[in-house]
Amino acid sequence: MFLDSYHTQAGASFRISAQQASDFAKRVAGDFNPIHDPGARRFCVPGDLLFALMLSRFGLSRHMDFRFRSMVGDGTLLSLDENEAGQLVVRDDEGKQYLEVSREGDTSLDAAAIEAFTRCYVAFSGKNFPHVLKPLLEARGVMFNPKRPLVIYDSMGFSLDRLDLAEPSLELVDSSLEVAGKRGDVRLEFRIIDRGEPVGSGSKKLVVSGLSEYDPDAMEAIVAEFYRLKAAYENAGRA
Repeated sequence: MFLDSYHTQAGASFRISAQQASDFAKRVAGDFNPIHDPGARRFCVPGDLLFALMLSRFGLSRHMDFRFRSMVGDGTLLSLDENEAGQLVVRDDEGKQYLEVSREGDTSLDAAAIEAFTRCYVAFSGKNFPHVLKPLLEARGVMFNPKRPLVIYDSMGFSLDRLDLAEPSLELVDSSLEVAGKRGDVRLEFRIIDRGEPVGSGSKKLVVSGLSEYDPDAMEAIVAEFYRLKAAYENAGRA
């Protein structure tokens, strides 16, 4: 299974180390947010890794909604369960919930279709910054704290017309940013394509905290650092 390298089983539970989380973010999502780096002061496991593990365990349903409740730290003992209300949850051994999933409709357990959809969604999701977020922030004249950029994955959902996916891809349809004081809510609407045919749609919500006036020089420095880290990681992989 392609997720084996990114978590470690511990009986019926599992753990995700900071290194495993960082490797997933960079290799699979193309996400170089420093919050996923081992040793980061505010380190957290990528929400997309929890999303991927959930699909791998419970399958791909026609309609699914994911709500992230809290950030997962290094090595937290986790389990994937179904609660009394029929929701799928990621929680720790003390019962704290990190992800809640509601689903409806038919469910596919086809490993190839699940992996294909997971990879295309995670690759799309990993392009949030700078590709989508920077233009939105610039247009509204705001930005996050350059010293402590904090963009939180709040929720996402999708609906599929069919589940026999072979070559799925996602394309951005619309994006928006609502600003309320120092908080910004980003919404991304996307279309799901398979073999050239629209087969579904979805949306994703991000929360940007600590907003201040847009600083072009500070933003360019952040973007330059993003591409520097990306190039360094890719060069190290070719060495």
